[in-house]
Amino acid sequence: MKIQLYLLLLILSFVNIIQAQDYERYKTVPDTSIISKHLGYEKNISITVPIEWQAETSREFPLIVIFDRQNPRSLNYIINTIDYLTSTEQMPSAIVVSIESGRKYRKSETLHKATSEKGLAAENEKFLFDELIPFIEHQYNASSFRLFIGHSRYGYFTTSLLNTRIDELSGVISLSPFFIQNNVDLTDSIKTISQKEFSSKKYYRFGIGNDYPSQFLKMDSTINTTNNPNFDFKGFLFKEADHYVTPGLTIGISLYEIFEKWASIQSKYSSNKENSSEVLPSLQEEINSNYGSSLEFSLGTLNGKGWQYYNENKFEKAIKAWEIMMQYYPSLSEGYMYIINAKTQLNQDTAEMTKLFHESLNNSQLYTEEEKLELKEEFEKLSH
Repeated sequence: MKIQLYLLLLILSFVNIIQAQDYERYKTVPDTSIISKHLGYEKNISITVPIEWQAETSREFPLIVIFDRQNPRSLNYIINTIDYLTSTEQMPSAIVVSIESGRKYRKSETLHKATSEKGLAAENEKFLFDELIPFIEHQYNASSFRLFIGHSRYGYFTTSLLNTRIDELSGVISLSPFFIQNNVDLTDSIKTISQKEFSSKKYYRFGIGNDYPSQFLKMDSTINTTNNPNFDFKGFLFKEADHYVTPGLTIGISLYEIFEKWASIQSKYSSNKENSSEVLPSLQEEINSNYGSSLEFSLGTLNGKGWQYYNENKFEKAIKAWEIMMQYYPSLSEGYMYIINAKTQLNQDTAEMTKLFHESLNNSQLYTEEEKLELKEEFEKLSH
């Protein structure tokens, strides 16, 4: 009895740690809900934004939608993976929306009427594209880059969206999905859409364990017969993995591969020896061409470029590099201090940058009040 009680307390303690953990590059905003006219009931959602996001910002961020918010173990692992890859400059900052699907509606939300007359998949699709996405775009500045992540039944549903909404999606990651239901075979759908022409890459990753190996083989065979350079689809088979293990095994490699091209282009900026302001437009165009949307470089990369020039005594280039950084990260008030420092080395006027520093610091939500006071004190020392 004591051992059972100890194990229970240990499990509860672990769950509390997982649910209460902080992120390095993200912050959560208060949960909200949307009453869907298409579904006819309320959908609860959680929103996680990058630390540099502010309500007044004009910058857009890619959108990642994760289904099954009610499963905290899987959800938190996925968001922590996103946070880890973002903080290590391996993927861009994104708006992450987690959607709850209660037991009462989860099955019907992912069933098509071809399978069951009670299916609400079409209505759920309209909720996502007619109600949720416009709301997130308006309130949180989500961009046209959209990545959906779904597990099990929602792995099936997100895969089906490749057939009906591929022009409005950038990618899908399906975790432990199945592909066949009564009167529906998604492998046939994938074969059809693989023959379409796309102006940019479309990404699909799926991971299956020991639950649907035969369906994995069928989908994998279908994908391997395609020959479309903009059709970047790939599956992972984990032969001995349980249904609830495959999300953890699939998510990291899938996110890495989807954003591998972005990271590669970003590294060109870091390693380029020419003027950063001259090389940046061509690199941004390369990103747009691949993803069909703008994905901004990471804060660490843009800041590091400025310091690279500064340490080489190339102060003019350092100023331009930091000015680029401030275009995308205006709430990083200390960036203006870096520019002022470089301008001081060149005996240039710093009045305009001083003004921008104080405006940025007053409006910034990136710092606590204590941190703002410390920055003001540091600025005063720099100014004298």
